Amino acid sequence: MKELLLPGGSLANKISYYHLALLLVSLPFDRFYSHLILGSFAIHTFIHFNRVTLKPAFTWRTLVLQSVFFVTAISTIYTADKNSAFREWELDITIFIIPILFCINPIDLKKYGRRLLLIFSLGIAATIIYLYINAVITLKFYHLPVSTIFSAAFTNHNFSEPINIHATYLSLQVALALVFMLSLFIKERSRAYKIFYSIISMILLVGIIQLGSKSIFIALFLIINIAFPLFILTGTARKRFILTSAAVTVLIAGVIYNSATFRERYLTEFQADFSASKNDLSVESRVLRWGAAVDLIKQAPVTGHGAGSEIPLLKEKYFEQKYYTSFLYGLNAHDQYLSLLIKSGIWGLLAYLTTLFYGFRLSVRKKDIMLFSLMLLVAVVSVSENLLDMDKGVIFYSLFFPFLVFRCTQQEDSVLAVKKHRNPDKVATNQVLVTSSL
Repeated sequence: MKELLLPGGSLANKISYYHLALLLVSLPFDRFYSHLILGSFAIHTFIHFNRVTLKPAFTWRTLVLQSVFFVTAISTIYTADKNSAFREWELDITIFIIPILFCINPIDLKKYGRRLLLIFSLGIAATIIYLYINAVITLKFYHLPVSTIFSAAFTNHNFSEPINIHATYLSLQVALALVFMLSLFIKERSRAYKIFYSIISMILLVGIIQLGSKSIFIALFLIINIAFPLFILTGTARKRFILTSAAVTVLIAGVIYNSATFRERYLTEFQADFSASKNDLSVESRVLRWGAAVDLIKQAPVTGHGAGSEIPLLKEKYFEQKYYTSFLYGLNAHDQYLSLLIKSGIWGLLAYLTTLFYGFRLSVRKKDIMLFSLMLLVAVVSVSENLLDMDKGVIFYSLFFPFLVFRCTQQEDSVLAVKKHRNPDKVATNQVLVTSSL
């Protein structure tokens, strides 16, 4: 564990490492902290820029990582609401900046990626513990029984409210941390570390259930029961894991079904999301709002209505169809795919689907469970949320997508640089010096 806090190498690389560690730990909290740390990391990166350590920047990889920002920029040209469009630029700018920073900064993500992900996972586990402590203090203050912690008053958004984050966006971070801890548990041989990883995994799993995000639960089910056996295990170990994970899944399903609160959250509300009736619902169902979004898409299916147009147009449609709660709250489509179709049409959606395909393809080629899990989480959550229209969703996507892609491909960058340089021996020497200084 000492290596987590004391990385080797030059002072500049140590500072880069600490910046990324702090950025990862800050993600569940107010965006002020993550934006401040990211800005400091950017300034540090440009101050210590060295063209010898520059990774290829003008590549298909970088373009794919930045493509969502370019969709917003291009669809701004024909929008009727320039002010809203430029607010989307402010929101999406990290999607453009972070891949460039990883190209310029010499930190070896292939070497230090595991440590940084462990710091992130421990930070998320500490956050879950803090939320439970906060809940217990509240119960004690109001003299409520401990069993109340499993009521609606302490689940979903009410559980994450003390740190002011949407339950689904916190669940995204918890899920990714859980996948990482489980992968460490499976690969670890030391009994002491296995026990430690299992304890952290249990904390994260309980947090996932408490947060009650249905889309995250579905994605995790697919990751743990299908992706883990295919990506990490073989032979007898794979069969044993499948049986164990199936048993645990059945156990969790039983716990959810026998709890009135969780049954309401995971089953009853799931059915309500797909209800075509607005009777007895405090907020119109997702299906009804998706229908309103589809009506807008039909008006401009190829180009869309332009960046920043979604909510104003949807509010008009909500009022027209008497979805007054959605109108008053100014709700978006709650579907990233539909959102892109409204704003940028088919071409914008195809750009986004291309990024997902690229991530899935690379993860399968590299057998990288973390990248695959990230892409599946993003793809599934995009069905139920406008992931890239909220700061916590954007920072999650814009940080982890390039982080994990560069972690996969950094070794290829070194080989490419050697092949293209006129003096391979000199570059090879430089690469060794850079690596040894990290």
